[in-house]
Amino acid sequence: MSHAAVNPARFRNEGNLPTASAGVPALQVADLNVRFPSEDGVVHAVRGVNLQVDAGEVLAIVGESGSGKSVTSMAVMGLLDENARVDGSVKLHGTELIGRDDNWMSNVRGRKVAMIFQDPLSALTPVYTVGDQIVEALQIHQEMDDDAAHARAIELLRMVGIPNPEVRAKAFPHEFSGGMRQRVVIAMAIANNPDVIIADEPTTALDVTIQAQVIDLLKVAQRETGAAVIMITHDLGVVAGMADKVAVMYAGRVVEAADVGDIFYRTRMPYTIGLLGSLPRPDMSRDEMLTPVEGNPPSLLKLPPGCPFAPRCPMASDECRRDEPALAETDKAGHFAACVKVNQIIDGDLTYQDIYPIPKVRASELTALPREQREEVLRVEGLVKTFPLTKGAVFKRRVGTVHAVDTIDLDIRAGETLGLVGESGCGKTTTIMSILELKKPESGRVVVMGKDVAELNGSGRKAVRQDLQVVFQDPMASLDPRMPVSEILAEPLKYNGYPKAKIEGRVRELMKLVGLEPAHANRYPRNFSGGQRQRICIARALALEPKLLVLDEPVSALDVSIQAGVLNLLEQLRVELGLSYLFVAHDLSVVRHIATRVAVMYLGHIVEIGDVDDVFDAPQHPYTQALLSAIPVPDPAKEATRDRIVLTGDLPSPANPPAGCPFHTRCPKYQTLDEQHRSRCDSERPALLVQGADQEVACHYPEALQVF
Repeated sequence: MSHAAVNPARFRNEGNLPTASAGVPALQVADLNVRFPSEDGVVHAVRGVNLQVDAGEVLAIVGESGSGKSVTSMAVMGLLDENARVDGSVKLHGTELIGRDDNWMSNVRGRKVAMIFQDPLSALTPVYTVGDQIVEALQIHQEMDDDAAHARAIELLRMVGIPNPEVRAKAFPHEFSGGMRQRVVIAMAIANNPDVIIADEPTTALDVTIQAQVIDLLKVAQRETGAAVIMITHDLGVVAGMADKVAVMYAGRVVEAADVGDIFYRTRMPYTIGLLGSLPRPDMSRDEMLTPVEGNPPSLLKLPPGCPFAPRCPMASDECRRDEPALAETDKAGHFAACVKVNQIIDGDLTYQDIYPIPKVRASELTALPREQREEVLRVEGLVKTFPLTKGAVFKRRVGTVHAVDTIDLDIRAGETLGLVGESGCGKTTTIMSILELKKPESGRVVVMGKDVAELNGSGRKAVRQDLQVVFQDPMASLDPRMPVSEILAEPLKYNGYPKAKIEGRVRELMKLVGLEPAHANRYPRNFSGGQRQRICIARALALEPKLLVLDEPVSALDVSIQAGVLNLLEQLRVELGLSYLFVAHDLSVVRHIATRVAVMYLGHIVEIGDVDDVFDAPQHPYTQALLSAIPVPDPAKEATRDRIVLTGDLPSPANPPAGCPFHTRCPKYQTLDEQHRSRCDSERPALLVQGADQEVACHYPEALQVF
C-alpha cells in the first residue's frame, strides 16, 4: 500500500483549520470576481458573486454552459490556474480562504471542503485500486494505521452501496461502471466528514436510473455528515427534488436567488422564467410547444452595456440596455433578482406564456388518418446482432458472444416519431446502426420504404439511402471543420445528381428551413453555436428530401434553452414535410415531448412499446415503471410526494444475459412473487403481447401503474 502511505504527516495540522461556530454560515462567498487573461483580452468569468450556505442546507447553482458555475466552485476550492485573478472573499466558518497558500488549502480540501466532480473516471487514478485511493484520502487527513484505514474504506464503500465491498475495494476504476465509479468518488468525498460538499454536475453523465441512485446517495451522504451541500447542475428536475435554496447564474453573475419554491412558483427574472418554460416535462403531454430562449449567452470578453440578458429578453427596453441592474430584494424577504422589470412581472403575475412567444404548429394531416392506413416507412422483424468476444493478442480465439440486439420487432408509419429509450448498453445504438447499414442483418428483416434491404443491389441501396438520413449526437464531430456550410449542405446534392444550377438555391432554402440566415452559408462550423451547428446537421439530412430521419441523441449536447428551439424545429419539420423520425434518447422528458410512440429497450430486447401517452401515463412493465419514476420532475411539490422505484445494481452483461426474463435479476415485482410465479420468470422469456389499444408488454405479470 505504498500509494496510501505518501508522507501524509506534512498535511496534518488541525490547530489552525476553520471550525464550525454558532450563527456563522458554513460557507460564505462575497463579491467574488475571477478573471482569466487570454489572447483576445481578459475574460471576466465570475462577476461579483454572493452566496451563503449553512450546515445541513443544499444550495443549487444553475445556469447554462459558460455562466460561471464551475469556475465559482473551483475558486472556492482554490483549484484555479495560477494565471487566474481572484478577488473578493470566500469564508469557511468565518475563516478567509482567498490568498491562502496551497499547503494550507491542501489541508482544508478533503478534510473540511470536499468536491464530487462530473467525470468520475477522470477524478480517480487509473493505476491504483479504489480501496487504496480511499485509504490515501483518510490517512492524509487523519491519524490512522493501515488496518483501520482499510476497514473504514470498506465501510464507506458499503455505505455508498457498492456490493461485496471487501472484494471490490481491490478492483481498479476501469472495472467499475459509471454509476459505481461515481459512488466511489462520493465515498472519498465523505470519508473525512467534511463540513461542505461541492457536487459539480455529479449525475450528468449517468443514466436516469443510476442518477436516481446517486441523488438518493447524496442525500444519505448529507445526512451522515450534516454537511452543507452546493449542487452545481443544469437539471432543474434534480434541483426541485434536492435543493433548499437556488442561485441562478447568467454571464458570470447571480441573476436570481431564492428558496426553491419561490424559484419554481414565483419566478421574478425573465431568464429564469424562460429556463423553466423551455424545459420538457415527463408529466405533461406533448400538445404544447416549448418556449425557446432565442440567441446565445454573451461573450465574457466584451459584455454589452446594460443587462447582459437584454439581447435575448422579450421584455427588454432602453432602460435595460443602459445600466446593468443590481441583485436586489424583491417583494419577498430572501428573494433577490437582478432585473428592472420585477414589479411589472409581480403586478401582472406574468408566466413564460405571457413573456415568451410560444410557436404555433399546425396539426399534421397524416395524424388524422388511422395508424394502420398510413404508409409504413420502416419495419424491423426479429432483428438480431451479436459480436464475438475474443481473447489473445496474435492468435485470437472466440471465447463468448455479446448479444447486443436480440430479436427486435418495430415499425414506423408516415408522420410518426418513435422514441427508442433505455439505459446505456441496452442496444439502442446497435439497433439504429443495423438499420442504417442497409445490409442483410445477421438474422431477421429490415424493410425501408417497402424495400427489403437484404434484396438491394448498389443502386437500389443508394436510392433507399436518399429516403433514410441520420443526425448524430455531436454536431461538431459530424461536420467537416475545413468546409464552409454551403459546401457541407451542397455535398449530398452533388453526389446524388441534383442539377448544378439549382444547388445554390437549394442551400439557401435549407438554411431558411432550419431557421438560419442564408447569408451565413459561407461561414465555417466553428463560427456557429452548438444549437446552430445541430440545425446545420438537420439541414444536411433534409437536403435530399428523405421520408425517415434517424436522430441519435440530437439534443443531449445542448443547453436546455437551446434544446427547446431544436425540438420545436424538429416538430415543425415533421408536420410541414410529412417526415417520420426514429428518435434515440436517454432523456425521457424529451421523448415525452417529441415522440408519438415509444419503445423501451432492456438488454437487447424491447420490453414495452406503444402510444407515448399510454406508456408514460400507465406503464405496465416493471422496468418502464422504474425508468419513468426515476425521472426528476421540475416541480418541488411533486418531487416531495413522489414514490420513486430505485433499481438495485447495474445492467447485466450482454455477454452473459440472465436466463428467462432478462429483467428478473433487478425486477422489483419479482421480489414480491412466490416461488411458483418466480420460476416462470427464471426460465421462460416473456413475449411482447398486446395489453391495450396500442401498447405491447413483454412481462408475465403486467400491471399498469401511475408514476407521475
